[in-house]
Amino acid sequence: MSTTHPEFLSDFAEMSGFGATPGGGVDRQAGTPDDHETRRWFSAWLARHGYTEAVDEVGNQFGTLELVPGAPYVLVGSHLDSQPLAGRYDGAYGVLAAAHAGARVAAEAKAGSLEPVYNLAVVNWFNEEGSRFTPSMMGSSVFTGKLALEDALAITDPAGVSVKEALAVGHLTADGGAPTLAQIARYAEIHIEQGRNLEESGTQVGIVDRTWAASKYRVSVDGAQSHTGATRMEDRRDALHGAALVIAAARDLTEEFEPGLLHTSVSEMYVYPNSPVTIARQVVMNLDLRSPDEEVLARAMELIGKWIGDAEARSRTEIRLELTHRWGLVSYQPAGVQLGIASAERLGFTHTNIMTVAGHDSTNLKDVVPTVMLFVPSVEGISHNEAEFTHDDDALRGVELLTEVTRRLVRGELAEK
Repeated sequence: MSTTHPEFLSDFAEMSGFGATPGGGVDRQAGTPDDHETRRWFSAWLARHGYTEAVDEVGNQFGTLELVPGAPYVLVGSHLDSQPLAGRYDGAYGVLAAAHAGARVAAEAKAGSLEPVYNLAVVNWFNEEGSRFTPSMMGSSVFTGKLALEDALAITDPAGVSVKEALAVGHLTADGGAPTLAQIARYAEIHIEQGRNLEESGTQVGIVDRTWAASKYRVSVDGAQSHTGATRMEDRRDALHGAALVIAAARDLTEEFEPGLLHTSVSEMYVYPNSPVTIARQVVMNLDLRSPDEEVLARAMELIGKWIGDAEARSRTEIRLELTHRWGLVSYQPAGVQLGIASAERLGFTHTNIMTVAGHDSTNLKDVVPTVMLFVPSVEGISHNEAEFTHDDDALRGVELLTEVTRRLVRGELAEK
């Protein structure tokens, strides 16, 4: 394996110490003290490696390198925030890989071995995970105009703390020097796969060419609060019973289709009043359906609608679904895919085109600028878990691939969208 980035692993180990958990992972949800501490560490790293730092109004953290005065930027990055009790690699690997790739390409340009067309910038997107503040991919959504800044800043966490308040205690506030969308010519991102396709096939890198389609709902189950002991069974309108039926229906739904065609989950449950001697009057939770086939997703929603009606009748509750997110089966630009393939082939890495099941900041960027998205293998496909792991050789190989992609983008090799 190439050792052109030997310091990457030591930097990654140091960065992984912020918000470290006993199980070997990290817990640094967006805007928390551990997230801010990680951002401060990254700020110092950027300064040591010649970047100029700037933070925009929604907390996106940028480092810029001027190669061609006045030219637009090739932007490369991911996110440093995590899920609760999460792995070290999700997002953070991509930010540090981008920073190393950018520093190396800039050095080549300054040495005269590369003729740049664009400037370089790296980014740590704010709140990609969406665990503390909803929705996910918040920073890149504001950056691309998909979410209004004022709406994002007003969002609160379960404790009532707003995004604006959480950012105000961070290491930097907006200073007006951050790049804007109009200044971005290209975007690239590398990420762990969070699945096991690359590992199972023995493929070294993945070039992302499409996203799975997804529909996400906020589910509200309304019943009637009553005594857990004294209330007769036939009189109960237990919201938790209704929620349980929805959860079971969502899991059973996957069995109506060929294996691998539908992923479903229910998460983030709030139970009211959540007392040990009181039947729940309301349950609020998330329902997530994803598929590589939009027709499957549409059919799944038809079925779940009928099954929810059955759940209402059985539990004597009212169940409402509110759509919160939806995206279709969207392709990445073919020119970006081809550039990723050409880069992998030049380096001699085995590669395959691959779909992303998870959402990433690149899924926002690809809609507005030419984008390249890359994957490296995840051991056993484990993610959003302290056991998340990518072998060092795979991690370093990814840095090499992202460096080659960044090099080509800075030279202006990607055809226009």
